[in-house]
Amino acid sequence: MNALMQTYGRCDLAFERGEGVYLFTADGRRFLDFASGIAVNALGHSHPHLVEALIEQGRKLWHTSNLYRIPGQERLAERLAAATFADKVFFANSGVEAVECGVKLIRKYHDDFGDPNRYRVIAFEGSFHGRTLTALAAAGNEKYSKGYAPAVEGFDHCAFGNLNEVRAKIGPETAAILVEPVQGEGGMRAAEIEFLQGLRKVCDEFGLLLMFDEVQCGVGRTGRFFAHEWAGIAPDILATAKGIGGGFPLGVCLATDRVAAAFQPGAHGTTFGGNPLAMAIGNAVLDVILAPGFLDQVNAVAAHLDARIHELLRRFPATFVGLRGKGLMRGLKCADGITNTDLVTQLRGLGLLTVAAGDNVLRLLPPLIVTHAEVDSAIDMLAAAAAEAKAA
Repeated sequence: MNALMQTYGRCDLAFERGEGVYLFTADGRRFLDFASGIAVNALGHSHPHLVEALIEQGRKLWHTSNLYRIPGQERLAERLAAATFADKVFFANSGVEAVECGVKLIRKYHDDFGDPNRYRVIAFEGSFHGRTLTALAAAGNEKYSKGYAPAVEGFDHCAFGNLNEVRAKIGPETAAILVEPVQGEGGMRAAEIEFLQGLRKVCDEFGLLLMFDEVQCGVGRTGRFFAHEWAGIAPDILATAKGIGGGFPLGVCLATDRVAAAFQPGAHGTTFGGNPLAMAIGNAVLDVILAPGFLDQVNAVAAHLDARIHELLRRFPATFVGLRGKGLMRGLKCADGITNTDLVTQLRGLGLLTVAAGDNVLRLLPPLIVTHAEVDSAIDMLAAAAAEAKAA
């Protein structure tokens, strides 16, 4: 046993290098990566534009702290504001930090401009917002929170997709609603457009803030820059990470001017967040994802993936019983008697990397640069695994 804390159930596999949608071990084995570091490697591995940005910035300046202006921050913030609902941006290092920033902003906003007694946040069953104590409380999932009592106070939970429950939970201390437009860890469940639109109406009616957690489903993953855009609405606050750094640690909290006004100097901060190296890579990611035609290609490949998955569902109903998610954030619901983690292992043996999710779902999260041919290769391996699982 090595000196690492035993917090991960790692498989006995180590990679030496990556190229596009493939990972390679030291002994030359190649794996088609439909895990993408859990939706992190949005542009695949060793993307030339990201490598160039990393090398160029790495030779100049890595870190200064937020005691000084960081021009790369200003540029990336302006680009994000121009491409989204947001007016103001805060840079952190991870998704959970972006979520924490948003939850703090909710409380600070109501303390400064609304009712200081409002601090409670309505969240949803099956959600996942990260591993801090606050994020665990927001998710309310005993699988992750067991052993960390007492839970952080201030969160109420409703069934995902149930507007009636949401309305019933609202009280004088309710400050906001926090939701993932597509639940990742919780089973790749995409919220209905009408549900998201209903949440916006409820927030407007009761003077609540609406916060989206798009750590996994944002930055092109569903075929729009952010998943909530499919519903034609805007939140007040949004947390994202993963794909925005393309593999480099980067988290972002976005907000409207009205809400962000609650943060003044000293109200929140981070040592590493938004350092020059992270900003160079974040800007390079946007160069690619916001380029004309890029998201059109994502949607085209996603449509091909959907069509091929529906073929799998017809061919192997004893293995797969449903398709979930949206775009290139897809989940295959496994049949009774088929365990998603066993399929992950089986597929790995065939050369395909996937990820398990809640509710016995197999996650497919290919890089956004994946091609039709690479999708076909993945489907062939999924079919082989399904045939073996059925035979077993």
